[in-house]
Amino acid sequence: MEFEIEYNSQSEKLIIPEYGRNVQKLIQHVNTIEDDEKRQAFAEQVVGLMHQMNPQNKSVQEYRMRLWKHFFFIGGFDMKVTPPEGLDLSAVKAAPRPDRVEYPVKDKKFRHYGHNVKTLIAKAIAMEDGPIKEGFVETIASFMKMAYKNWNKEHYVSDEIVLADLHSMSEGKLTVAENTSLDTLAKAVKFTKRRPSNNTRNNRNNNRNNNRGRNNKRRGKRY
Repeated sequence: MEFEIEYNSQSEKLIIPEYGRNVQKLIQHVNTIEDDEKRQAFAEQVVGLMHQMNPQNKSVQEYRMRLWKHFFFIGGFDMKVTPPEGLDLSAVKAAPRPDRVEYPVKDKKFRHYGHNVKTLIAKAIAMEDGPIKEGFVETIASFMKMAYKNWNKEHYVSDEIVLADLHSMSEGKLTVAENTSLDTLAKAVKFTKRRPSNNTRNNRNNNRNNNRGRNNKRRGKRY
């Protein structure tokens, strides 16, 4: 016997994804029940199931009204189901829906550098030529190498790869002088992590002085 597998990509689109496909199928099944009492009881059971999926809101009446709104959004406002008292379906149906949020399309090829690098490159392109721009571009390239190494720790990252990506991302408008080391930023970060702050050094000195004082008191008691 052969069984046909149904993939989610082939199924109907989820109207409210947070409840899942099975809840959507149960709500759509409500319309197929001919008996009015059974249909109403089944609808209330489905809403109760939706409520159990978020038990932290169990005692909130406003949340139950929200569940019923979602119930009719999924099943349709023409369902032969009586909503709870206080829920005006005509007002819910007429309420304007929020506009669809368009997510920014990011370049997948250079995603390991992060989206902020593209902003820095655009800012560098707009700068006037000179030593300030050159130093800024070198800092960008150094940061790109450090980000690349953090993303790809198993392989060696050469300066040539980073400079080629910088050239591509800036459409050939940014370059770095020859013999420029791109490891300066990474070395500065490592040095900062190794070097203790003034507070750390002061705490260490205070601890040493306290230990010396306790040791001197102990010696004094012995004699």
